[in-house]
Amino acid sequence: MKIAISLLLLLGKFWTNTPLVSEKDAILGVWYTEDKLSKIQIYETEGKYHGKVVWLKNQQGKSVLDAKNENKSLRNKPILGLIILSDFVHESKNVWTNGRVYDPESGKSYACRLTLKNNHTLDVRGYIGKPIFGKSVVFSRITEE
Repeated sequence: MKIAISLLLLLGKFWTNTPLVSEKDAILGVWYTEDKLSKIQIYETEGKYHGKVVWLKNQQGKSVLDAKNENKSLRNKPILGLIILSDFVHESKNVWTNGRVYDPESGKSYACRLTLKNNHTLDVRGYIGKPIFGKSVVFSRITEE
């Protein structure tokens, strides 16, 4: 009986100290944008992290296009499925850098840094030059539909 209890305690300690998701993959999942008008799925491919639009509120069956894209040949692409976060690498605990964020409302892309504030809050900071000269928006993790 003492052996069974010891084994359960040991397994319990192992289980609580073992993260279910690696630190670098902590941003994976689906996130609401700050205005809750769209959902972004963050995924990993070949060691880099990207995010694409997987849902738009009030789309009403119409395809919303990337009409303000600086590249005129891309203005007929739908926003749904559009990659707006690209090429992030895990830098340190809760920080992903060297990526880009695309703003479909302005049609512009910016350097970007992602900071996981907690398991449910992602700070997305777009900037030109240095992060201090940027703007942040907050994404909220979607845990249940």
